[in-house]
Amino acid sequence: MAEVVLKNVKKIYPIDDSEKKKKDDQGEQKKTNLQITDKGVVAVQDFNLEIADKEFIVLVGPSGCGKSTTLRMVAGLEQISEGELYIDGEYMNNVAPKSRDIAMVFQNYALYPHMTVYENMAFSLKMQKYSKAEIDAHVREAAEILDITPLLDRKPKALSGGQRQRVAMGRAFVRNPKVFLMDEPLSNLDAKLRNQMRAEIIKLRKKINTTFIYVTHDQVEAMTLGDRIVIMKDGFIQQIGTPQEVFTHPKNLFVAGFIGVPQMNFFPASRLQQEEGGYVAEILGERFRLADETAGALASAGVSGEREVVVGVRPVNVIISEDGTGIDAVIEVAEMMGSEMHLHLKVAGTDVSGEQETEIIAIVPTLGLDVEAMSAGKHLRLNLQTEAMHFFDPETEESLL
Repeated sequence: MAEVVLKNVKKIYPIDDSEKKKKDDQGEQKKTNLQITDKGVVAVQDFNLEIADKEFIVLVGPSGCGKSTTLRMVAGLEQISEGELYIDGEYMNNVAPKSRDIAMVFQNYALYPHMTVYENMAFSLKMQKYSKAEIDAHVREAAEILDITPLLDRKPKALSGGQRQRVAMGRAFVRNPKVFLMDEPLSNLDAKLRNQMRAEIIKLRKKINTTFIYVTHDQVEAMTLGDRIVIMKDGFIQQIGTPQEVFTHPKNLFVAGFIGVPQMNFFPASRLQQEEGGYVAEILGERFRLADETAGALASAGVSGEREVVVGVRPVNVIISEDGTGIDAVIEVAEMMGSEMHLHLKVAGTDVSGEQETEIIAIVPTLGLDVEAMSAGKHLRLNLQTEAMHFFDPETEESLL
């Protein structure tokens, strides 16, 4: 098993002369949100991460953020442009992929179609000159763990997508690698199979107890699988933390909006005022006195006086007012989700910029709710739970807490 350390790692893809001629006189520009310099397109920028032995790390972010490129640099499939990579204390920048003692599971399974499941799983061991007895023991142990023993004589074309992914995982597992790399392994599966395979990966992790680096664009996978999550955007790390940390204390607007389904509601032109005995948030013309805990956190962070802020409130913290107070809203779409409803609402009220309407989502439990009344066009009053509010600087987009 092994620690993995990345220090100031950067990946630059060179650009040809015709692209260089398009650059302006400033020396660098933005294209598809990635930095372009004289050296080329910077896909991963100043990536620093220490992964502990047996830790499960998830790299998550939108398409093009650099997460798969980072994984491929760890695997040796992409050259590191700048920075250092260490696996188990050894410098790995110039070490061939086959000598890094890692195993990788790809999005497209990458199984040999002419080989049986057994032969697919045994292939890498044959290349390493294991004896027949050792190969058989390793393959059957992996098949037992992954519950694919009845499939050993089949070929990939006779397997379902979930079964193929199990085989791909088994082929990587038989090598007993120091580091297990997984690049969006569930993205080709339907929703039901993804849920099942997430559970399988959690079980597998407990059984083989090695270091995992997992890449996904699906934040639900990230939240359910990772010991820690690395959230990326445009080649930069935005935040590293446990699932609970990044959900409860997002560092900036991007993380706050990316983590959580449905995403956090934002009130971009709100006012935060420090008053005697606490703080008040003015949102769409309504005043909300903040909970003591939130006020204490703002005071500790040095937030004082009066200032414009972006307020974030998760849908589950938007509640229907029972006393007729709060923000006026009208339902545009009501989604029945069984034990809860997702209400898409247009809320009225003037914010500090003069805007009159904002669209938000509220999640309300159906227990005790007049579900039939929650239809398009219905007017409601909404309150916001102040103990769960998030505050961001409108210029830097960084959290104030």
